[in-house]
Amino acid sequence: MAAPSQIDDYERIRKIHRVLVMHYVEGLSQAEIARKTGLSHPTVNRLVKEGHERGFVEITVKSPFQSLFDLEKRLVEAGSLREALVIPSASEQEEVNLRAVGKSVADYLLATLKDGDTICVSGGLGVSAVVEALAPSRAYDVTVVPATGGVQGKHFIDVNHVAAQFASKLQGRAFQIHAPIFAASREERDVLLSLQSVREVLARARDAAIALVGIGSVLSEKSTYFSLGPSAPADPDGLARSGAAGELVAHLIGADGALSNFGLNQRVVGLTLEEFRSIPLSIGISAGARKVVPIASVLRGGFLDVLATDEKTGTRVLESLKG
Repeated sequence: MAAPSQIDDYERIRKIHRVLVMHYVEGLSQAEIARKTGLSHPTVNRLVKEGHERGFVEITVKSPFQSLFDLEKRLVEAGSLREALVIPSASEQEEVNLRAVGKSVADYLLATLKDGDTICVSGGLGVSAVVEALAPSRAYDVTVVPATGGVQGKHFIDVNHVAAQFASKLQGRAFQIHAPIFAASREERDVLLSLQSVREVLARARDAAIALVGIGSVLSEKSTYFSLGPSAPADPDGLARSGAAGELVAHLIGADGALSNFGLNQRVVGLTLEEFRSIPLSIGISAGARKVVPIASVLRGGFLDVLATDEKTGTRVLESLKG
């Protein structure tokens, strides 16, 4: 025969169960439950709370994009990220997917930006896709600055052009850097970095609140790395020997995320990777099969806070990180 205390507990649990079913299964508000049961609203509230405390309630959220959200979570964990933005791979054309990723980054930025922020950017198609997708509902009092020197004759990927377009969309201000992305020698790089106009722009970039950059592939026929400047030698064999796996802020990095032993790294006019790493919020955008290895390399180096990509690319990046 059950003891009185057991019977009391049973009755209490029965009451809690009834209230929980009415609230979570039947969708009634606590006020409606109070009217139906004759209990006071505070009593219903206490019973719901007690049900949670006793572990009687398990809440599961389902979404048609649950696989994407799960992939984002796994990328955050595997890549030591603050956040991942993964959009569906809706097209077989990588440039279409990149534009969709650019839209997700544009929305993320507009929700993150604050008046007074400085944003430093790289050139490239990924950042250009973000700029194209920007549709702010108000003007932002922000400053956009280049993270590296510029590229002559290729306005669509030139960092100065991208920075100017970015600032125009936000109705902010842009600074230009009047120096090439690669110097002809280390000595020339030192001279360029000492120029007041260059020094001041890069100082603003170091103090930026947000960095937005693309991630470059280097061991592909479509790689634009060797076309970034007239002083960049066409030496893919030397690049392969250096162990380079990807490019970030014009620097080549190896598969382990460390700076690659390639001479051109010593001639970059721009932020160093350590300076880039110190920016509070760094966002990398990249998509496509040839970007899988570069993205994984960048994540191993711990350079990014946020990665934006598409589902196919993100899935392969995750496999690469775990491989």
